Amino acid sequence: MSKKRVAVIGAGPSGTAQLRAFQSAAAKGAEIPEIVCFEKSSDWGGLWNYTWRTGLDENGEPVHCSMYRYLWSNGPKECLEFADYTFDEHFGKGIGSYPPRAVLWDYIKGRVEKANVRGWCRFESPVRMVNFDKATEKFTVTVHDLKNDVMYDEVFDYVICASGHFSTPNVPYFEGLDTFNGRVLHAHDFRDALEFKGKDILLIGRSYSAEDIGSQCWKYGAKSITTSYRSKPMSFHFPDNWEQKPLLTKVVNKTAYFKDGTSKEIDAIILCTGYKHFFPFLPEELRLKTDNRLWPLNLYKGVVWEGNNKFFYLGMQDQFFTFNMFDAQAWYVRDVILGRIALPDAKTQHDYTLAWRAREETLTNDESMIRFQADYVKELIGATDYPMFDFEGVIQTFLVWEKHKHENIMTFRDHSYRSVMTGKMSPLHHTPWKDALDDSLEAYLADGPLDQPKAA
Repeated sequence: MSKKRVAVIGAGPSGTAQLRAFQSAAAKGAEIPEIVCFEKSSDWGGLWNYTWRTGLDENGEPVHCSMYRYLWSNGPKECLEFADYTFDEHFGKGIGSYPPRAVLWDYIKGRVEKANVRGWCRFESPVRMVNFDKATEKFTVTVHDLKNDVMYDEVFDYVICASGHFSTPNVPYFEGLDTFNGRVLHAHDFRDALEFKGKDILLIGRSYSAEDIGSQCWKYGAKSITTSYRSKPMSFHFPDNWEQKPLLTKVVNKTAYFKDGTSKEIDAIILCTGYKHFFPFLPEELRLKTDNRLWPLNLYKGVVWEGNNKFFYLGMQDQFFTFNMFDAQAWYVRDVILGRIALPDAKTQHDYTLAWRAREETLTNDESMIRFQADYVKELIGATDYPMFDFEGVIQTFLVWEKHKHENIMTFRDHSYRSVMTGKMSPLHHTPWKDALDDSLEAYLADGPLDQPKAA
């Protein structure tokens, strides 16, 4: 009997979690399928694999990365730590609770490099289409080998979509944008806060992108920051040169007009307006359609496509938990494929999904949302051999993090927390976030501050 084959689409945190899940089973003696991971970039890491490029990449592919220079984790690393590979193990010492992008990318890579699964990946190989043959119950995956400019088909028994959902911008239109005499961009194309030094900038949106890009621009010398909201303002303590306005109605030349009748002269507009779940490589019968929410419909256990139980999605939820949630999902999908977990009938699957959606509809605040997602992740882990960890400890860390953010959005990263995986308290970083202008791996891991570059 021929060996089963599994295609994984994407080698970001979700895709690499799936590789590690199968490698973990193999290391414990299980016979696993052949795994092939298709990644359109030249390296793994997904959004954490930074590129200076925007628009199209060197191969003419839409740039997947929405990451920017100087980004630091906006949540404690203790809430995303792998249960099977701690930060202490990777770095050989304790580090601060809010690492920059380069540090987190190094951590993500470290686990799969240790697992020695790079040979399972085909880089610069975007998937162009996935088709399912009901007669053979197999998938045909069409792939573009960009290095050799060759298109080819391969057949798989299972397909796991781990392509992420923070790479295709949602771009609204406002009257006057086409004649605005300044810079307009989506957060997806934001790369360097120094571009906006001395500028009056307007950010549309009130979620994580708006708060963090605004903070970056403040840190690197923007003259003023205005955020414009649709529903309600952010409830943080902001610096004096940061103000919040109701939704933008129009721009004329370089004047922005807001719903409350006020106006302001601005130099740049950054649209922090979210992302779309976008799967141009999937046919209608396999394509997830959802907004960014904690419980998408049509996914049993948040991962099994109800229309075809041989097709799976990872990481498609709105997220408080991240890396360890992707692990929980990957271990669950692995065990379904290995036959360790039997799936119920279609009606039971759908009823389960609707019950979780109904609970999601009752959530009223961040704590209820965090506990909702914690319950979900805990349920998945309980069905596999992924190491169980102290969820209440993670929840309490999230709640303290929220408190620190509301006290001062510019200083919340100057705190540390205890790892629920090791029990150790993380050290405070050697330099306050607002003064740490060098976000490199070397500067962060140094025992003390290096000579900092000037924000020229």
